[in-house]
Amino acid sequence: MPTQTVERPISATHEVLNQSVPRVGLDEFEVNLPLLEGVERHGAGWAGERLHHAGRLVGSEDFQRWADEANTNPPRLETHDRYGHRVDEVVYHPAYHHVMRSAVQLGAHAAAWREPRSGAHVARAAVFMLLTQVEPGHGCPISMTYSAVPALRAQPELAAEWEPHLTSLEYDPRLAPACEKPGCLAGMAMTEKQGGSDLRSNTTRATPIDGGGPGGEYRLTGHKWFCSAPMGDLFLVLAQAQEGPSCFLVPRVLSDGTRNVFRLQQLKDKLGNRSNASAELELDSTWARMVGEPGRGVPTIIEMANHTRLDCILGTTAGMRQAVAEAAWHAAHRDAFAKRLIDQPLMANVLADLCLEAEAATATALRLARAYDHDATDQEKLFKRLATAVSKDLSRLECGDLGEVSFLERDQAAGELKQREVVLVFL
Repeated sequence: MPTQTVERPISATHEVLNQSVPRVGLDEFEVNLPLLEGVERHGAGWAGERLHHAGRLVGSEDFQRWADEANTNPPRLETHDRYGHRVDEVVYHPAYHHVMRSAVQLGAHAAAWREPRSGAHVARAAVFMLLTQVEPGHGCPISMTYSAVPALRAQPELAAEWEPHLTSLEYDPRLAPACEKPGCLAGMAMTEKQGGSDLRSNTTRATPIDGGGPGGEYRLTGHKWFCSAPMGDLFLVLAQAQEGPSCFLVPRVLSDGTRNVFRLQQLKDKLGNRSNASAELELDSTWARMVGEPGRGVPTIIEMANHTRLDCILGTTAGMRQAVAEAAWHAAHRDAFAKRLIDQPLMANVLADLCLEAEAATATALRLARAYDHDATDQEKLFKRLATAVSKDLSRLECGDLGEVSFLERDQAAGELKQREVVLVFL
C-alpha cells in the first residue's frame, strides 16, 4: 500500500514523524472485498451503483467529519420552551442531521420495502453496514423505521396510512403532522423498569375509546424505561389491554397539529452511541391505535424487534470491519523496528486473525439478510428465525446479566468494562 506524505509545519520543539494519515477518500464498498463479493453472491449485484455511491460517501472527509461532530456534540433534551410550555424535544447537532439525511436518501431505512425483489434486503443491509461502519448512532432511527413496516402490516389500514411516509426518501426532522411531512421516521418503546425483556410484566395500561379493538382508539397511561429514537413521528408501544399485552401505534403529533402526550423524562447517558438519543418516557392518557389482535401484542411487536435484531448484527459487523480497516491502515503507515508494522510477522498474524473474524461476520450477516428477502422459501424463514437469535447472541459484547442498564455511564458495569480495556494498556 503506497504511503502518503502530508506537509506539516515544523514545531520549534520537534517534528512529527512516523504517524499514520487519515483514512479518507476511499470507496468503502470497493475496498471491502468480503462485502462486495457477498452482495454479488446473494443476488444483490444489481444495487452496485448505489453501494459504490454509499461507499464513496462514507469514505469522504465530509461524512467522517459529520460523524465525529455528531458524537462529540451529543443530543440534549428540552422538556419545556422559554414560556414554560411542555415540548419534549431532543435537539441534535447539525452534523447528525447531515448523516441522517444521507442515510434516508440512500434508502437505508426503506429500500427493501420500496424494491421488493430478490436480494433487496441484502442490498439494504450493505448500505446500512457502510453507513454504520463510520457513524453507528444514527442506525437506531434508521433501523426502527425499517423494522416498523412489517409490524404495521398486521393492521392493514394503519400500514396503508403510514407506510408511504415511512418509505419516503426525504428527511424531515420536524415534529409535525404526518400529512404535512414529505417523510417520517419510527421509534419503539417496549421495556419497563420492573420487567426489561419480560414484556408480559409491563404495567402500562390501555383504555379503549368507543370499544377499541384492532385498529381502534385507546388511551395509554404508564412509563417506558427505554424509548428508541424519541424524535420519531410514530412509535410502536406495548401496553396492557383487557385481553392482555397488546401493540399500539402512538403518533408524536396528532392530525390536528397538537402534540400527543409523550413526556421525555431524561436521555440515557450511554457508554457509546453518543450521537443518538434514547429516552425514558411517560405516557398519560396518550392517544393510540391498536395494531393487530388484542392480547397478541408481543408477537406483533416482535416482528419489528426481529428486524432490529438483524440490524444489531449488521451494525456489529460494520464495527468489526471499521476496526480491522483502521488497524491495517495504521500498520501500513507506521514503522517499528526497521520495518513497516504490517510487515512484522506477529503484527501480520494479528491482522490476519482480525480480518478473518470480520470476514466471517460479514458472510454471516449477508447470508442472514438474504433470508429476510421477499422470495425467501419456508425453509429460509425457519432459518431466519433461529439464525437471527443465534447470530445476535454471538455478536454481542457480554456485560454480565444486568441487561441494557449495564451500558449506561451511571452503572458500575459500564465503568468496569472501560477500566478493563484501559488497564490492559496503561496499568
